[in-house]
Amino acid sequence: MYRQVVSGLLCFALVNSSDVFLLLLLKARGVSDLHLIMVYMFYNLCYAAFAFPAGIISDRIGLKNTFIAGLLLFVIVYGGISFVNTLPLFLILFGVYGLYAAMTEGVSKAMISNISDNKDTATAIGTYSAFSSIMALLASSLAGFIWFTFGAKPLFIFSAIGASLTIIYMLIVKINNH
Repeated sequence: MYRQVVSGLLCFALVNSSDVFLLLLLKARGVSDLHLIMVYMFYNLCYAAFAFPAGIISDRIGLKNTFIAGLLLFVIVYGGISFVNTLPLFLILFGVYGLYAAMTEGVSKAMISNISDNKDTATAIGTYSAFSSIMALLASSLAGFIWFTFGAKPLFIFSAIGASLTIIYMLIVKINNH
């Protein structure tokens, strides 16, 4: 089960490029440096504010369901950001992005720890983290290539589609949902 879960998580990591691409899009859409910093601070504030409630929700509805809900929010943000041009809409999407992060970051590691033997938990999380870092490098390289070759909009649509496929995979894979 570990390999199935980590495979899904790593596939998502491959389409989840650095947040800098979101910020570059805002900059390309004419957002000032001051507002850009404020939007990113708002994202971090939302992430911090939602992390504890997301943990409570996860305890109630299960890790897998929480993770999938978080991925749905990712799809909304990445799909939506391709089509918006105003600061208020960017703020809303970055707030939702903070909620996505709160619902997926810790939950993914909790899923791994729940399916690993107690004696192997640290190794399992460490292995996932190592491969996740490699995928992050590949994801951002791929994102840069897509942006440079096809533009920003195809990049974000590609990421939204990739996250949607990960959702389908996670729905199919049997995971202990606690």
